[in-house]
Amino acid sequence: MNDTTELPRFFAIGIGAGPANLSLAALLQHRTEENIALFDKSSDSSWHSGLLHPGVRMQTSWMKDLVSLVDPTHELSFLNYLVTESRLFALINSQFDVIPRREYMRYLSWAASKINDIHYNTPIDEVNFVENEGFYAYSNGSPVACSEHLVMGVGTRPSVPAGLATMPQDRAFIADDLASHLPDMSADPSAPVAVIGGGQTGVEAVLRLLGAGFTNIKWLGRRQWFQTIDDSPAANDIYRPAHQQFLQGLTRSTRKRLVEEAAPTGDALTPGALRVLYQANYDRMLEYGDFPVKLLPGRDVTEGQADGDELVLQCTTAERLEEHRVRYAIIAVGRQDAPMPFSVELRDRLDVDEDGDIVVDEDYSVRWKGMNGHRIYVLNRARYSHGIADANLTLLPVRAAVVINSMLGGEIFAVRDDLGPVQWD
Repeated sequence: MNDTTELPRFFAIGIGAGPANLSLAALLQHRTEENIALFDKSSDSSWHSGLLHPGVRMQTSWMKDLVSLVDPTHELSFLNYLVTESRLFALINSQFDVIPRREYMRYLSWAASKINDIHYNTPIDEVNFVENEGFYAYSNGSPVACSEHLVMGVGTRPSVPAGLATMPQDRAFIADDLASHLPDMSADPSAPVAVIGGGQTGVEAVLRLLGAGFTNIKWLGRRQWFQTIDDSPAANDIYRPAHQQFLQGLTRSTRKRLVEEAAPTGDALTPGALRVLYQANYDRMLEYGDFPVKLLPGRDVTEGQADGDELVLQCTTAERLEEHRVRYAIIAVGRQDAPMPFSVELRDRLDVDEDGDIVVDEDYSVRWKGMNGHRIYVLNRARYSHGIADANLTLLPVRAAVVINSMLGGEIFAVRDDLGPVQWD
């Protein structure tokens, strides 16, 4: 082990400086004297920057920012950001149902600039634990910090199924890379292009292609229709602390079943995006005589391979196999959890359930052997214990408040949700 005697010591280390850990750091430094350091491999606070296409909107209310749900007077609220940046009236008068994603990314950058000890360009490749000392974080093989507690907020990364991974990368790529490929693709806007994946990233990629003048777009989705989010008041009651507390009293199998049933409330398309696509597609039909976007639901794209200048996509449908030949394929089939950089020794100490998943308690801490007061918290990894809201931005400050209360062993933030029309149990 490298010399660690001169390492900076923190109350907590956060791996990742995305919205989850930014929320935690913002609340911790505002209400306590404890310090936290965040480490991120990115060069700045950009968040899904490859998906910032023109017109893309958020899926959550601007009130659900980094802090306001538990500390509405916090200086890093979205409302204060708008006032500080002199954009409040312009945004209000634009009458957005939900704010542009680019606005949210600017808000994150603004907030990050006011949070102490964020270290970009510092990928953490290993975290280990030393008895009677705490956690040590290593970047490129060298120790950079140590702490009492550890918070894992490493997020997700795009998923590419094995059957699609062997196509040439200059013609088949993830949706995050679409913007960088558009200049070359635009040399022939009539070339057939497939967008694989019926989720929000898929519709945004289709809209970007349509806006760039492409006239032969195939949108393939596995579900039997391009499903929109259930944004009803009753569905939104799932995104409340009261529902998370209800889930804690259930068995794991019951929680998993209920979370999967709730998928249409979050793992689907925003109605506004789909409406914009249908209307733009209709407008182009009036111009070209045909729809430039063909929607192809019920297609599970299982394999893709190159055949000269074409990509051949193999699909299964309800009753047959189907083949589509295109010039380009944009892969938007979802995201998977990024690996957490635990050392082998530390990983072996973690408790896991019958499915091999780490056990996450009500306070988002991980059960592990020999903790002796040192806690590990995981963010965005508690879907089947805390509900579908754990994987999105809806309850960021609520989760951060729960973690802070647990770290400090008291109610630093009050998390109350007692008044509501739904009785869960």
